[in-house]
Amino acid sequence: MTEQTELGRFLRARRGGVRPADVGLPTGAGVRRTPGLRREELATLAGVSIDYYTRLERGKETRPSPAVVESLANALRLNDEERQYLRDLAVQAARRAPEPRPRASRTVRPSVKQLLETVRPNPAYVVSRTNDLLAANPGGVRLLHGIADWPARQRNTIRYTFLHPAARDLWPDWEQKAKGCVAQLRAVAGSDPDAPDLAALVGELIVKSPEFNRLWERYEIRAIGDGSKTFRHPLVGTMTLVHEVVNLNRTDGQRMVVYMATSGTPDHDAMTLLDLGVPETAPAERAPLNH
Repeated sequence: MTEQTELGRFLRARRGGVRPADVGLPTGAGVRRTPGLRREELATLAGVSIDYYTRLERGKETRPSPAVVESLANALRLNDEERQYLRDLAVQAARRAPEPRPRASRTVRPSVKQLLETVRPNPAYVVSRTNDLLAANPGGVRLLHGIADWPARQRNTIRYTFLHPAARDLWPDWEQKAKGCVAQLRAVAGSDPDAPDLAALVGELIVKSPEFNRLWERYEIRAIGDGSKTFRHPLVGTMTLVHEVVNLNRTDGQRMVVYMATSGTPDHDAMTLLDLGVPETAPAERAPLNH
């Protein structure tokens, strides 16, 4: 029996998430036993035979042409990140054996560590492609409240989100934060699903977190990027910070994440207190710092 590929699992998951009405198909009378599109409906939309698509989803066909991949992406209404993920999975499926890859380096260049100090009081840290926390300035460590209690090798922002008891209180929108973490990790898996660091992290989280397991099976894809996050921090109170992500050259996927707030605002004051390690005893009554 042929083992289903990641390509097949992705196609099945995304097929289940597309409603017939989304692609102009009639829903028909009665209750549909299949969530989303049926195999034959997706095959028709993509312009391939039902037999070929079934073989592709079941892992019996592993070499779809670029044209077929693009047709499937169009039929599934994938965005740019999801399209690239599908292309990467097709390349992986076509390989007869996975290419061994060494573990990613955890070494952070001295110049990058200097940059972490330069951006203070802005919280900042460096993460690996799988979000291992490799280096941080004081505010960056304190921002993820309690992560410093873990051994250095255990510190990972996605592991923290799902397994650390402080995480659910730290983010008021924890569910959205969790979805983003899993979608970002899925993006990494598309290009390098057999990487040992990725397999170890995903395996641990599937076993220890039902929420992670549920979100992982949804196959949502999203690369990490800029945005804003609200923190309900036990040391300095509630603050909303914007962040930027900088990819570091000549590294194996290392990124620097820097959080910011407008000078003179309560959010900036809270951020500065966090950098100094000064707890705010009454965050709701926080007065502006003297600038």
